[in-house]
Amino acid sequence: MTAPHTIAVLGLGRMGNAIAARLAAQNWDVVGWTRSGRTSGAVKTTADANDAAAKADLVLLALFDGPACRQVLDDVRDSLRTDTIVLNTSTIAPSEASELARHFGPSYIHAPVLGSVPAAAAGTLQILAATDQHTLDRVRPVLETLGTVRRVDDASTAAALKLIANNSLAGAVLALRDSLRQANALGLPRTQTLDVLELGQLGSLVARKRRFLLGEPPAATAEFTIGALAKDMALLTAASDTPLRSAAGLADTPAAREADIAVAATVPAVEDAVLEPLHAYIRGHATGDPTHFHDAFLPTAHIEGIRDGAFVSWRLDEYCSLFQGRPAPDEPTRTRRIDAIDVHGTVATATMTLSHGSDTFTDIFLLARVAGSWRIANKAYHRHS
Repeated sequence: MTAPHTIAVLGLGRMGNAIAARLAAQNWDVVGWTRSGRTSGAVKTTADANDAAAKADLVLLALFDGPACRQVLDDVRDSLRTDTIVLNTSTIAPSEASELARHFGPSYIHAPVLGSVPAAAAGTLQILAATDQHTLDRVRPVLETLGTVRRVDDASTAAALKLIANNSLAGAVLALRDSLRQANALGLPRTQTLDVLELGQLGSLVARKRRFLLGEPPAATAEFTIGALAKDMALLTAASDTPLRSAAGLADTPAAREADIAVAATVPAVEDAVLEPLHAYIRGHATGDPTHFHDAFLPTAHIEGIRDGAFVSWRLDEYCSLFQGRPAPDEPTRTRRIDAIDVHGTVATATMTLSHGSDTFTDIFLLARVAGSWRIANKAYHRHS
């Protein structure tokens, strides 16, 4: 068995750059590529993903989500040599991981990693590798440069285990937020509160984020971001078909990819009732059943945006007539994420991202509290094609 000689790292965000730098520092021949065109001070880069893939024995993906993985692999597929291994460290849905494994066969290893940038830099990641023993032995020297390898049965299981691990992180962030809110209500000093929390189950999280939680400039840029965590929780919600407190609790948090997850511990929680119409709206899209939209919207609501180049303003019944009572054929690949909610007494605004096939929609909602419950008063949308 011959270990790879040249490694192409496709995706040079925080984790991709840290992984590439670690491999290069351990004397692997590494070439990097990123969709943004960003260069790396740690490894040589190329502007052409096909050029990187054609030279590599091992193509390592470190991308944001499943659609990005599919797009990049579709682009470079014809440049891969017959003996090239594709190692995907990205966090994607179990169904997406299974699909890629089917398309690429034994040459595809789904290997999501547990740990953030510091662990990648130190070579202490925990790697969940789904492959046969022969292929695993072939890439083991590369994986062990990055951390400890744990073999799992299949790509779907590896992807699901990674989402479960990140769900525990989301739960810890929300538990920390709840504790800080209670401490504030009791008038406890923030420093003393963090001292005590650091002694308990949240200790490692508090220790890493302490400077931010004290209102001081963080010692470093975000290791793992709200946008990534919110995306992962949306994937888990879709995969398990189970409403998750961690997904809902992050809905009111700014979801910018550059925002550190410590931000989530300092944002006031949104009452669950505000989320109910948004969840009904999501169920409407997931099932194609317009009944859910009637639950989500006020009867007087309008849905407005640009469709086929012309401005439309639908009444609720007109909007509901667009749905046929059954899910879209590609529903298993579609995702929806609540990005942000702002509540102002009896009114609120919310933003949601919907990834539907080749189209991405940004939905902006105006919500109102009417007769003790929240409903969507109006929706405006923008379609990114």
